[in-house]
Amino acid sequence: MYKETLSKDLSKLAAVEHATQALSRRFSRIGWALLFLAITSNVAMIATVGMDHQLFIVAAGVIGGYMALNIGANDVANNVGPAVGSRALPMFGALIIAAVFESLGAILAGGDVVKTISKGIVDPNQISEPNIFIWAMMSALLAAALWVNLATWLSAPVSTTHAVVGGVMGAGISAAGFGVVDWGVMGAIAASWVISPLMGGVIAAAFLAFIKFNVIYRKDKIAGAKRWVPVLVALMAGVFSAYLLMKGLKNLWRPGPEIVALVGLAIGVLTYAVVRPLVHRKAAGMENRNKSVRTLFTLPLIFAAALLSFAHGANDVANAVGPLAAVVDTATTGSTHGKVGIPTWVLFVGAAGITMGLLLFGPKLIRTVGAEITKMNPMRAYCVALAAAITVIIASALGLPVSSTHIAVGAVFGVGFFREWVTGRKSHINHGSVDRDPEPVAASSSDPERTRRRKLVRRQHFMTIVAAWVITVPSAALMGAALFQMFAWAFS
Repeated sequence: MYKETLSKDLSKLAAVEHATQALSRRFSRIGWALLFLAITSNVAMIATVGMDHQLFIVAAGVIGGYMALNIGANDVANNVGPAVGSRALPMFGALIIAAVFESLGAILAGGDVVKTISKGIVDPNQISEPNIFIWAMMSALLAAALWVNLATWLSAPVSTTHAVVGGVMGAGISAAGFGVVDWGVMGAIAASWVISPLMGGVIAAAFLAFIKFNVIYRKDKIAGAKRWVPVLVALMAGVFSAYLLMKGLKNLWRPGPEIVALVGLAIGVLTYAVVRPLVHRKAAGMENRNKSVRTLFTLPLIFAAALLSFAHGANDVANAVGPLAAVVDTATTGSTHGKVGIPTWVLFVGAAGITMGLLLFGPKLIRTVGAEITKMNPMRAYCVALAAAITVIIASALGLPVSSTHIAVGAVFGVGFFREWVTGRKSHINHGSVDRDPEPVAASSSDPERTRRRKLVRRQHFMTIVAAWVITVPSAALMGAALFQMFAWAFS
């Protein structure tokens, strides 16, 4: 016999059970993060036995571990998000690949020397008192970590480098006045807020347009794929080789631009020779459909995610351990320096923290970047990854201080807005050549006005992310200044 009341009660109990399980998973992640910070404090305690200011070093170690957790939770999403959103990689596979290559990049190529005052924002020689310098670095690191944590909670991918820059600037001003800041460098960083996403977006849109008009919109898509996919894969291989030499391995080897260009060209040509027959063989039995062409981009995307993660680990570990290394060096030597060595335990704290943050909290931002801003497929994700690498190379060659986060997310926006533009012109394109992917906003192809107005980039995410980018440096600066005053008052 069917009891309606009993059925409703059981449904309510099931809903409560699901909510309880979700809440318990959330708290378990926080528990693992706290356990990591506790281990970090013990490692710092053991590694600094007998040193002066040991308590400050241990506290800075915990703050550095907290910053590393937030870098893993927020920044790594840019490297693997598009691959996950396009279903080239499952979430679990992306987390494992990113965790392994982030750690390898941080440990093998993270370097043994960093600029303690990120990007030359402040002059450490103007903060001569060691205690004041230690408080300033701790304040900067904690301010940056708190801001990145808040941005992650808001599902906004932000630049951790800019957060550190803001924290250092605010703490430095609070400690030694406005004259301590190099405002020319700050102006260049502010300009990168506009330059980075625009460059990434334009380059990604240009590649997507090339693929659509030379492969997808052709009657014989397979013939277009045979001709151009080997070229595109070879281009990606060459560009990523140059990117790895310039960014991922720069702490181990700094070749000149001619060597970088020659290595990239050689690897691109070699890749073309290997990939061309493979693509022809795989395309031989394919149906003349967009879905068939997309599968050819899956393997390059996996390699791209791995290489981007390696380069990110090699570069951004300094955001977590740079100020921490400065605290350790100042406490050990009793003086401030522009550059300091990174103790082994500090480097491992950064690498382990980034990995833990990625595994525990990374999926949220990965889904945001890969699926919630605009719909991804392997071709679009390929354009995002390639645009990110090319933009960083161009910016490095021109000496522009750009953010890899802004570039990657800007490339995602560029792909989405280009799709909007193409959809808006749908009525002017031959019906047989229109990209028939299912879109997040339903619209009838028989209604040109509705088709023209389709929004393929979620405006809520766009506004949230852009706002977070704009206020990252000033917000982190205010927090850094406030925290410095608090530390100075508490420990003076």
